[in-house]
Amino acid sequence: MVDSQYYLSNDIGISALDCGEAFRLLSPQEKMYAHNLSRAAWYGGLAVLLQTSPESANIFVLLQRIFRKQTPAQLEQVATAAGLSSEEYQAFLVYAAGLYANMGNYKSFGDTKFIPNLPKVKQPVMLSAFQEQPSEMEALWDSCSGLLYSLEDRQKQLGLGDKGITTYFSGNCCLEDAELAQKFLDSKKLSAYNTRLFKKDNGGKACYEVRLASAVQKGQNYMDGECESCCGSFSFEDKEFTVKRGDYGPLMEKVCHYLQEAQTYAANENQRKMLEEYQRSFTLGSVDAHKEGSRYWIKDKGPIVESYIGFIESYRDPFGSRGEFEGFVAVVNKAMSERFAKLVSSAEVLLPELPWPREFEKDTFLKPDFTSLDVLTFAGSGIPAGINIPNYDDIRQSEGFKNVSLGNVLAVAYATQKEKLTFLKEEDKDLFIKWKGPSFEVQVGLHELLGHGSGKLFVQDDQGKFNFDESKVVNPETGEPVSSWYRGSETWDSKFSTIASSYEECRAECVGLYLCLNKQALSIFGHDEQDAEDVVYVNWLSMVRAGLLGLEFYTPESKSWRQAHMQARFVILRVLLEAGEGLVGLEEVTGQDGKPDARITLDRSKIHTVGKNAIHRFLCKLQVFKSTADVDGGRALYDGYSTVSDSGAYNFLRLRETVLLRKEARKMFVQANTRHFFPPMRCASKAGYARLMATALSVTIKLSVTIRVLSNC
Repeated sequence: MVDSQYYLSNDIGISALDCGEAFRLLSPQEKMYAHNLSRAAWYGGLAVLLQTSPESANIFVLLQRIFRKQTPAQLEQVATAAGLSSEEYQAFLVYAAGLYANMGNYKSFGDTKFIPNLPKVKQPVMLSAFQEQPSEMEALWDSCSGLLYSLEDRQKQLGLGDKGITTYFSGNCCLEDAELAQKFLDSKKLSAYNTRLFKKDNGGKACYEVRLASAVQKGQNYMDGECESCCGSFSFEDKEFTVKRGDYGPLMEKVCHYLQEAQTYAANENQRKMLEEYQRSFTLGSVDAHKEGSRYWIKDKGPIVESYIGFIESYRDPFGSRGEFEGFVAVVNKAMSERFAKLVSSAEVLLPELPWPREFEKDTFLKPDFTSLDVLTFAGSGIPAGINIPNYDDIRQSEGFKNVSLGNVLAVAYATQKEKLTFLKEEDKDLFIKWKGPSFEVQVGLHELLGHGSGKLFVQDDQGKFNFDESKVVNPETGEPVSSWYRGSETWDSKFSTIASSYEECRAECVGLYLCLNKQALSIFGHDEQDAEDVVYVNWLSMVRAGLLGLEFYTPESKSWRQAHMQARFVILRVLLEAGEGLVGLEEVTGQDGKPDARITLDRSKIHTVGKNAIHRFLCKLQVFKSTADVDGGRALYDGYSTVSDSGAYNFLRLRETVLLRKEARKMFVQANTRHFFPPMRCASKAGYARLMATALSVTIKLSVTIRVLSNC
């Protein structure tokens, strides 16, 4: 019998991201700008299928063929006539929705595989709905059906080597190969963000192929000094490396096309330059061009239509260096953005409150844009509640960044009444329902702006110049002068690799917890006196509960974590439990149903004392290890708190089983889609434009379980 965690429940929650009113208020030019950026994002988002698993793209194509041929109602009639029950048909729709919502057959939050909740023998019934090319449909089914249902140990989750499946690397790659490739890329001053690695055997000698995502294919007549110098064959540490362009080529062509279209409707020169550089990046496979586009993006202050696109977050690369494609388009929520603007204005007052010495903070706080946005399009494997970008250390340290809070995503978090409030005391539940949304808003704001936006990296550049006084700066953990730092092309991601993402999320979460105790920070969000204390309590209680819930995302067999944020929250739970003095309580109990349960408690009277002191000490350590590039110290600290075992004061392995027993499925989002009904000048007729649009895979929109195909395909 298959473990239920690998199925998506037929009653899984669906949440709509409402952007209708915000989009309606845009000018015609702004709407066309948003529309073309949205098309670029959706096409680029298809690359995520290829970044997830070997079978994801073929499953996607199979579903596309099925849903383009008939409506869901017509398909249901076919399925019923072929012998599927209504529950089985619903399970098929839920699986399809999950595939679209996650852009692959592995969950974006947790990285575990999900399979259809109906027998494999009944899946080919769906193929009878497409009679025009039965052999092609059968071939599609045969190409993916085995892996679609497979739950062999390695295929249950994403990972590298024998720990799971990844398509950022060929299946014969292991951690040692990833480390060697990173050294090679560093030697060539190449970023791993837009690459994949493939290992081949050549007469008993390992050869590696690095593929750059680009519209330009090998052999195309498109010369560019920067790109040409990085491509070719190289010998490195007695191994052969070849760097090639053209990964995701047809998709990158589409992305570039719509970025070109969007330039026509840009509001200013910064937007035009930004799009030009993005286009150059996706044409040539140049991360440097993307960085240049990001610089123009930072300069584009307060746009009505905000967007970012590229190979951004490295959460799903098992090595932690390669970015998943992501593109979002959103419209500013002016009322909420005013609050965040006040937070930005207060940043220089709040930053000195953080627990590390002044030398470990940036020399100057570069005030960023911090806006609340309603998402129109978010193409990728999942949708966060807030973002701090770009992720390029050199830009963030010296030129700045932007923060965005996704308002219509946060609004979904306010619907707490519909959740099962597991592991809480009864007397906490009403307060939790009332203040979870507002406290989450505070945490997201502080996490993104003053969490990810704080802290200095000590760097010695290629010319030997330091960005700090190496003779005077003292490590507060040792009392000795700082003895390590980043050198040359080394970055946070390349140095801390496999723990970088989770470690940084933990640091940002701790900043949010620490600074939410500040009355000025709370007043910015409109919380004073007793309300402010309730917000603090629920924010800390939410973090403690999230730490327990995080155990769902730990795999005992491989002793690995599958989700960066949830690992971070578990670490914080461990830190607060270790603080003692009755601050946090965690006990195993028996539920009303007679099954194992657990209860967490938080003594609100000790948050400002015991709790604050514990986070103060831990946060200082996190920052010092990060600033000084002390990988060994940082890894020992973080891995120690990340350990899940059945020994000690708490049996976390047994608690994990309780969490799995009581878990609730994560909601899926339904997004909008845009279509332009009037042809541009290059189309001779409206019908001609309709034919052009018919080639688009616009059904990459996130779909509900009703599978409303919001396209004209």
